[in-house]
Amino acid sequence: MRALSIHAGPRAFKHIQSSGLSAQDVRLIPAAAGGPKGLVLNPLDRFIFGHWLKGAGPVLHLAGASIGAWRMACACLPDAEAALAQLAQDYIDQDYEHEPGKAPTAQVVTRMFGRAIESRLGARAQEILSHPQRRLHVFASHGRRLLSREGRWRTPVGYAAAFAANAVSRRALGGWMERVVFSDPRTPLPMALDDFRSQQAHLSPLNLSQAILASCSIPFWLQAVHDIPGGPPGAYWDGGITDYHLHLPYASMDEGLVLYPHFQSQVVPGWLDKVWKQRHKATSALDNVVVLSPRQEWVQTLPQGKLPDRKDFQSFGDDLPARQRVWRQALAQSQQLADEFAQFTLSPSPRLIEPLV
Repeated sequence: MRALSIHAGPRAFKHIQSSGLSAQDVRLIPAAAGGPKGLVLNPLDRFIFGHWLKGAGPVLHLAGASIGAWRMACACLPDAEAALAQLAQDYIDQDYEHEPGKAPTAQVVTRMFGRAIESRLGARAQEILSHPQRRLHVFASHGRRLLSREGRWRTPVGYAAAFAANAVSRRALGGWMERVVFSDPRTPLPMALDDFRSQQAHLSPLNLSQAILASCSIPFWLQAVHDIPGGPPGAYWDGGITDYHLHLPYASMDEGLVLYPHFQSQVVPGWLDKVWKQRHKATSALDNVVVLSPRQEWVQTLPQGKLPDRKDFQSFGDDLPARQRVWRQALAQSQQLADEFAQFTLSPSPRLIEPLV
């Protein structure tokens, strides 16, 4: 495989070695935050949800933060493949009202992005929450102390304090931020979230679009979402702050594997952990996880030799067609990831799997 790499924890590797990998083995699929980086996973998502996992099977949990929540909500629609293709188109076409040479305001981005989420997902909330097999879990970061409400001075001071606390430990960050998981009320997540301060809430047609908007609300780029019905009161921000790549206690699941399409092979716990490289290593929590990610050599063949990322909004500035052209080319090349995984599912050889590190 030239584009796709497959990494597995010890338990997952043993399972594939003895029994192969089938759609029936998968019980949970996480989806990371990461903004435009998630575009390269779109063809892979369309194959997995539109073909490989299509049809009857065991309950499948889909857990996402930020763009990952958007991806997983689309995967719960009856026309998952078409919805995921539309997601990629919508993401590439993003264009917000702004003064020439200046970035759009958080108010404008929140208003326009919120309308898109409501149109594509909120209006179809009942369909998303009625899928016979798939169960959606949306991760959002809920502010505490100064971050319990958004404010001109509260927010930057609160985030400075959260960054300092997280430098001590992730548990210390829990004094300033907690994860809230909005879940399909039919089936809770199949694990105890005892790794970090957490609360659970139920998704419903009344709060689904707000929960997903909150999960996508990057601080200072979008406004916080306040007082989501069914959840604890207060301000909610991007789920990636507390759960950037969703490094969760998966190994505590009673059965099955975790299949993780990801834009890199390492699973970083929170957005504020990016600078702490020692926190990027695989732990025993990932023993039953299979990570699908692009090889670095393949990434270098993409336009600009990198994955699409949020910095592209600044680097291309007002040249919208140029950014869109580069992102569409990256999306088109990413079909190779889906093609190689499709081939792997026909003959899942352990020789092609590397250990998680």
